[in-house]
Amino acid sequence: MNLQFLASGIGWMLVNLIPPQILLGAYSEGVFPMAEEGEINWYSPMMRGVIPLDERFHIPRGLRKAMRKEPFEVKMDTAFVEVMKGCAERDETWIDANIIESYHELFKLGFAHSVECWDEEGLQGGLYGVRYYGAFFGESMFSRKTDASKIALVHLVEWLREEGVVLLDTQWMTEHLKQFGGEEVPRKHYLGMLAQAMRVRA
Repeated sequence: MNLQFLASGIGWMLVNLIPPQILLGAYSEGVFPMAEEGEINWYSPMMRGVIPLDERFHIPRGLRKAMRKEPFEVKMDTAFVEVMKGCAERDETWIDANIIESYHELFKLGFAHSVECWDEEGLQGGLYGVRYYGAFFGESMFSRKTDASKIALVHLVEWLREEGVVLLDTQWMTEHLKQFGGEEVPRKHYLGMLAQAMRVRA
């Protein structure tokens, strides 16, 4: 693996990159990494979270009303690392320097993307993930202002539909995602969906 040094607020730290080909290979097999106490662990949950990209995708009425006011300017891929750092702001996070630099490499190769919500005060929320063939693997999202991450998700779905992507993987399922039509599927069923997505040249 490539070793780099990354500047931090406390000096310099050694960064152990996950090679892009390892990351993409893992995603194609239904596996994803998370950092815990400086180590990279790999996961393939028994129940997998997915959000439908067809008519089952649901935008809550309150969010539709908020979107009509256009509270944010939505952009893509203009602040990828900043979005990752925003996602890592919570008290407990699996996003460390290794994860940030590894996904930044994927971003530079065109496989990772961010959706960002901006206003006059700056970046207020967004999400990031990995696109590979006909699948998008959502990694994390954050909000500094109300509805920012939700609006980013709606714009992500619109873009994925335009691009012909057929699978939106959220890894885990939360109450936050269920309001959009998200559901859990058994790993065996998910792997079938993933295999179909890997055959799509989106």
